[in-house]
Amino acid sequence: MAVPKKKTSKSRKGMRRSHDHVAVPNVVYCECGEPTLPHCVCAVCGTYKGRQVISSPDA
Repeated sequence: MAVPKKKTSKSRKGMRRSHDHVAVPNVVYCECGEPTLPHCVCAVCGTYKGRQVISSPDA
């Protein structure tokens, strides 16, 4: 069984883990003011790029 000869330092451990973080998703605010993901239809008002794509539930 392979066993490390030396202790891995905090710096080297951090450098190895530098790419392991979870990316924060971008947030775009719709015309109605709700935060949505980019290139997606707004779940609240149903608009995409200024056009009504899905009929809103309150209409």
